[in-house]
Amino acid sequence: MRSSGGSSSMMRILFAVSDMAPYDIAMRFYTEYLTFKTTQLREYINITPQVEEVLRKSQMQEGMILVSAMHITAGVWVNDAEDGLIADIDEWLDKLAPFRREYRHHRTGETNGDAHLKSLLVHHEVIVPVTKGKLDFGPWQQVYYAEFDGRRSKRVIIKAMGE
Repeated sequence: MRSSGGSSSMMRILFAVSDMAPYDIAMRFYTEYLTFKTTQLREYINITPQVEEVLRKSQMQEGMILVSAMHITAGVWVNDAEDGLIADIDEWLDKLAPFRREYRHHRTGETNGDAHLKSLLVHHEVIVPVTKGKLDFGPWQQVYYAEFDGRRSKRVIIKAMGE
């Protein structure tokens, strides 16, 4: 896994809430990219430490952080970091979207139709709240990168948004 240098930007937003006077908030954005080249076809990688590091670099105290796989055969989820559960998720995904030679997608010359379906099941992004400069998780929650068609470079974008 490799991380690219971050970039930041800022946007000013003017809010008016019902009868209150408008107030001005400077919303900042900070972006980094992670690159993965897994050794296995399917892998599940806990990327919570990398997400926390991006948040630390962003210096944001309140807001949210987006974590999104930038490929259609990968995904991102939030769940427990327990090996048995990861194995259960892998088995469940393989039952719902097993490899089959008959996938119409394979007529294009590709052989990863099941990887596309698995990605749809776990989705490609999550948003985690940020409170007092920390990821505001529930008990046991962690961010995972899910690779379903590995052995080549793929990226994940991490974008912190807030103040």
